[in-house]
Amino acid sequence: VQSTKKQNFGKTFLMEGRGSYTLPTGTEYRGELKDGLFHGEGVLLFPGGGRYQAVWHRGVPAEVPGAGRDPRDGLEYEDEKWHYCDGYDRRFYTEICSGLKPAGISQLTNLDPPRKIPAGCYDCGDGFYNPETRIVIDYKLRFLRNAGSHAWSERI
Repeated sequence: VQSTKKQNFGKTFLMEGRGSYTLPTGTEYRGELKDGLFHGEGVLLFPGGGRYQAVWHRGVPAEVPGAGRDPRDGLEYEDEKWHYCDGYDRRFYTEICSGLKPAGISQLTNLDPPRKIPAGCYDCGDGFYNPETRIVIDYKLRFLRNAGSHAWSERI
């Protein structure tokens, strides 16, 4: 499927059948489509590697195979009763599994021990951003990408 709509002699045709569609965010849908909507079996593939598989009905997930497990890490969850890091319980997952640290010893991230961030850098989720060089290196300190302009960091 190449596009959401086609004009042909005043008529609009919507996506139908089986195909793939890449959203502006980079997320890709692969599966069945009807009247331009996700309809039938299909999967959303996220740029960061996550996936969301469902049976869709008019663009809304109706059945989710494997519901109750996050496909990225296999952790159990409930859509309605989320028990992880909510307004009442702010513990990290590792603290839930392994217990809290003694008084006076803080755990500032889910990683224990936390990552050592190089001086002058920021942890950006997939590596470290250095505003001086405008380069992102991965957690093993290998080149990952050029970050371009860092105007966003000056607004923080």
